[in-house]
Formats: sequence, structure tokens, C-alpha cells
Amino acid sequence: MSTSYFAGCTVLVTGASAGLGREFARQLAPVAGSMILVARRADRLEALQLELKVINPELEVFYRALDLRNHTDLAKFCDWLEESGLSVDLLINNAGLGDRGRFIDSDWDRVKAILRVNIEALTYLTYRILPSMRKSGCGAIMNVSSVAGFLPVPGFAVYAATKAYVTSFSEALRAELRSSNISVTAVCPGPVPTEFDAVAARSATEQRLPPDFITVPAQRVVQQALVSVARDRPRVIPGLTLRLIVTLVIFVPMFLKRLVYDLQLRREAAPKSNLRPDLGAKIPSRI
Repeated sequence: MSTSYFAGCTVLVTGASAGLGREFARQLAPVAGSMILVARRADRLEALQLELKVINPELEVFYRALDLRNHTDLAKFCDWLEESGLSVDLLINNAGLGDRGRFIDSDWDRVKAILRVNIEALTYLTYRILPSMRKSGCGAIMNVSSVAGFLPVPGFAVYAATKAYVTSFSEALRAELRSSNISVTAVCPGPVPTEFDAVAARSATEQRLPPDFITVPAQRVVQQALVSVARDRPRVIPGLTLRLIVTLVIFVPMFLKRLVYDLQLRREAAPKSNLRPDLGAKIPSRI
């Protein structure tokens, strides 16, 4: 699909310094009128700004090094945005953090950061930008969620729960805004080759390479996400194979999912135990 639907738009992208955020900026650069890039790493944002100006010399690019975990700084950024006179047409809430491992072994500061970025910052930024969209009479919001939000994920508990929030919030907000000319789309990708897994892993041994058949390149994820926004779709799961798998998993009863979780727990616990394999059956069921 041509990105001409977004011609002349003012686009705000969070988490723009890498991964999907950077790819959104690259694909929208040829047609956007203005672009506001937000991320923590100023050097990467500066490099991306130069790259985008090469793609489209007429593109206005603003970037702000901002830690979304800091609510005070985020509020100041929103104040600046209102004072600047920039009216955001497309808000891409892409920034997100993850943490792989058992919740009981987690670091609270890291958990708190995930909650602040994945939930609080996304919600607050949407809250601050929606009034200007309503005033202008049009706009689009894209919230990057995850297939992890469709079911509980042991070992990824907090991240999956925050993405369940993002998907639910997006659906509810879309329903509230149906009488307006503002669309809301939840993008729910699966594994994407970005820095996310390396950052989410607590150690090198916890990094896991997903199967190739469910991995979707960032370029395709972004293309399908932009198509969905242009066609006012409520939700997109990039990748046909992954979409079919998720659809099937959603309809699996919860008690069967719990059985799978228990089997996985027993398999992971077995190498750490000196008990005979058949004694692993004594692990209590929590179905």
C-alpha cells in the first residue's frame, strides 16, 4: 500500500530510536509533513533525524530525548507540544519495555519501569493529545501492543499483563471515539527481530530465539500496521501464520492452558531436581 494516506500528516512516534519506532519513522518520512521523535537516546535520534532529512529534505523533524519513566519530564514535553502549535495527526505509541523471567525473582525498579512506560506513559500521552485531535476534527492513534496480551505468559507475566491493558484500552477508546473522526488501532505483533529480546532478558542465557515461521520482520510489521490505520481497522496481528495460531489459542479453554503451563513447569523443574522423572508428578496442580 502507498503511504499517501498519511501525506502532510504530523506524526509523533515514541520509542523512535530503534526497532519498530525507527521503522515507522523511515516508512512515513517520504510523505509526512512533520515528525516528532521521542526516545531516551539523543545520539540515535539525531542520527535518525539526518537519515529522514535525506529521505525527504522538506520534512520537518523534531526530536526530544525523553525518558518516559519520568512523568514530570513527560508532562513538560506535552506542555511544549501544546505551546509549539504542532497538532498531532497520527500518534504512534510504540515505546515499550519487557522483562523475561519469574516474577518472584524480578527487580522491582524494572517492574515499575515497565508499568510506567507500557501503561502510564501511553495512557497519559493519549490523554494529552486527544483534545487537539478532537478540536481539529480528525486523527489516528496507533497503540503497539503484543500477541502476549491475549493470554497470561508465565515468565513474561508483567509484560503480558501490560499489553493486555493496551489492547483493552485501545478497543474501549475506539468505541468511545466512533462518533468522531478519530480512529484507534491496536497493533499486536509477535516476535520481531529487534533489540527488545536482548533488553528484556535478565542474562544472555535467558535470550530465546523464536521459531522462524512466526517471526515477522520489522518492515512487514510496520507496513501492515500502517495499512490497518489507513483502513480504520481496530486491530492487526502481523503475519498470517501467527494470526492463525493466535486465533486458535484464544479459543482454547483456560483450564487447558493451565494444563500446558503445569507441564511446562514440570519440564523446566526436572533438570534441577535429583528426583526420578516420575516423581515430578508430585508437583501440585493449580488448575
